[in-house]
Amino acid sequence: MTDNVNSPQHYNAGNVEAIDYIEQVTSGYSPTLAFSIGNVIKYVSRSPHKNGIEDLKKAKWYLDRAIKLLED
Repeated sequence: MTDNVNSPQHYNAGNVEAIDYIEQVTSGYSPTLAFSIGNVIKYVSRSPHKNGIEDLKKAKWYLDRAIKLLED
């Protein structure tokens, strides 16, 4: 049985659930930057399993936002 609330398939394509990886990667960032970086990871990792190019465009949007935050 699929549990789309607690363990959606599009976030469990590999051996590590996306949220666990995101929490590890973003732990050293400020909260604002961590949010953007986490979304980049989320959208890239789910793109082949959910919304394809739309998710990659969302990831790019968040990456551009993260870069702007670091440049300002």
